[in-house]
Amino acid sequence: METRSYHLAQLNVGRLRAPLDSPLVAGFVAQLDAINAAAERAPGFVWRMKDGDEEAGASLQPAADPRVVVNMSVWLSLEHLREYVYSGDHLRPLRDRAEWFEKWDGPSFVLWWIPRSSRPRAEQGFARLKYLRLHGPTPRAFAFKDHYPPPSCEASLR
Repeated sequence: METRSYHLAQLNVGRLRAPLDSPLVAGFVAQLDAINAAAERAPGFVWRMKDGDEEAGASLQPAADPRVVVNMSVWLSLEHLREYVYSGDHLRPLRDRAEWFEKWDGPSFVLWWIPRSSRPRAEQGFARLKYLRLHGPTPRAFAFKDHYPPPSCEASLR
């Protein structure tokens, strides 16, 4: 039985080098279904935003620029997400991201804690990303390198 009061939300955003239907990003697009399925099977996975998910308030391409793509998901813990991101099926596309994505101005990835019973909305994620860019890592918005414990923990910054 899950006893944690908080789950970890993440938003990752990037601008493709070309439109989704371009051969330049075909290698990325070809892996999406498998990578998403691997995430959903990963230990600690809770939820991910899917295209047309009205509860999340956005699509996978929410910006006016159709080359901007977004991934948002929820995990039981920082450790579960870190294990998924840096191992297994996700590792190769992570290493190859410069082939498909332009350099993003500022952080392109943000983490924050949410109450266990809630789901993040896209605008929340973008607000947290902006906060991280403006203020650096804090308990409100952080990244793997400078992370914070959930609000219910007494642990200090790791």
